[in-house]
Amino acid sequence: MNTRFDRITINPEVMNGQACIRGMRLTVKRVVEAVALYPDREELKAEYPELMDEDIRQAVHFLITCR
Repeated sequence: MNTRFDRITINPEVMNGQACIRGMRLTVKRVVEAVALYPDREELKAEYPELMDEDIRQAVHFLITCR
């Protein structure tokens, strides 16, 4: 299965080139950590209102497949 990560961006000038969500200063690693910290999706969205469901899905999938 070929997955397209259209919400994951990597720019050497943003967050030292770490994978980020939609060019924001929010790393994929931080999103996955937040998913673990806030298992209730509503709490997660309250803490990170800029995240969309697809951002979260792609962050988790990216971390699993692109390690």
